[in-house]
Amino acid sequence: MYDNIKEMLIKNEGLVCQPYHCSANKLTIGVGRNLEANGISEDEAMYLLENDINRVVANLDKMWEVWRSFPTPAQEVCVDMAFQMGIAGFMNFRQTRALMEMGCWLEASEEVLRSKYAVQTPNRAARNSRKLALCKSAKKNIRPTSS
Repeated sequence: MYDNIKEMLIKNEGLVCQPYHCSANKLTIGVGRNLEANGISEDEAMYLLENDINRVVANLDKMWEVWRSFPTPAQEVCVDMAFQMGIAGFMNFRQTRALMEMGCWLEASEEVLRSKYAVQTPNRAARNSRKLALCKSAKKNIRPTSS
């Protein structure tokens, strides 16, 4: 019965994966989910977040695979920035990324603070800058040579 009800509701409501205004002018998504009246549950938000993180990580892997060699805090900064501004926006941080590739964490942290990003979201940029600065004593993942 559950499958029949699901099929019926999809047929009657439609399935729309982008927010839209229904005939009652309520913001809606999916199969008739009235976002204004029902919102989403915390579990649903965490499910969406997990999918979004996976998408951001896959984009970073595709567009700038060197990020995986960075210390964990720097990787977290990459994910956070790409999450917020999209992969294209993050890829525009050419100077910051170049400094990160060279392991110049303090300089990269300062570059973050000089950006429009820092003007628009100063607290977030400051947190990410601090994370990068703390990488200054971290070593890149360099394999030792055999002697």
